[in-house]
Amino acid sequence: MSLKIGASWRRQGRKSEEGGEEGFFDHAVYRMNPVEWGQAAAIAVGLPAVGAYVCYRSWAAFAILLIPSLMVIPRAVKDGFRKKRLRQLEIQFKDAIQAISASLSAGLSVENAVAAAERELELMYGAKGIMCRELRHMTQQIHMNRPVEELMSGFAERSGLDEAENFARIFRIAKRSGGQLVPIIRHTVQVMEDRFQVKEEIRTLTASRKLEQKVMNLMPVLMVIYIDSTSQGFFDVMYTTVMGRAVMTVCLCVYLFSCWLAGRILDIPA
Repeated sequence: MSLKIGASWRRQGRKSEEGGEEGFFDHAVYRMNPVEWGQAAAIAVGLPAVGAYVCYRSWAAFAILLIPSLMVIPRAVKDGFRKKRLRQLEIQFKDAIQAISASLSAGLSVENAVAAAERELELMYGAKGIMCRELRHMTQQIHMNRPVEELMSGFAERSGLDEAENFARIFRIAKRSGGQLVPIIRHTVQVMEDRFQVKEEIRTLTASRKLEQKVMNLMPVLMVIYIDSTSQGFFDVMYTTVMGRAVMTVCLCVYLFSCWLAGRILDIPA
């Protein structure tokens, strides 16, 4: 199911040190839409239901497992959507700075380069693209005589991207120092392109491992369901005795810890 990430943006105004409006979209804050809340609720209910069936065959166990699940799962799902949106923003930001650098090399001014980058990204991602809306906002503010470096710094602060913060810092220094702006920006963009390429290589190398991790997470559950369906009564002692329930509780804890540990190992910050 395709998710309309843009529909979940949170419009949030921040006031700058000069007292004006600095904010547009705060990308560090994510608000889920009703569809995403429905997905989070389904996962939060479905996981304890499967755990209670596989390990306990008890409605009481389901009710007990449901409480922590409702506290943890929606937050984890929300964080996943936030990271997905930041990933999209990162890709579009890379294309934006490449377009700005190309326009500067062609002889355009910084202000016109931002407007040209907006038109180019609109062709690539549509008018509702994350970076398209940011560049459109910058263009509107430029027409109101707002400095470009101030707008870049405001976006970098709200984006949550290290690359955006580095670019805005270098752009501000180069613009205000009156130095060789075009070569500096071109070199900065090239360095960032190399860093983006390294990130893509890391994601490519870990993609297959993440898929294997998801498959391995499902194997214990599928094995228990398969054995129970082919050999009925095989696990009855585990569900009807105190010792059996204790063993299943330990197994569930070890399984959850293993899933968490595998996710942490493969969650490589690129």
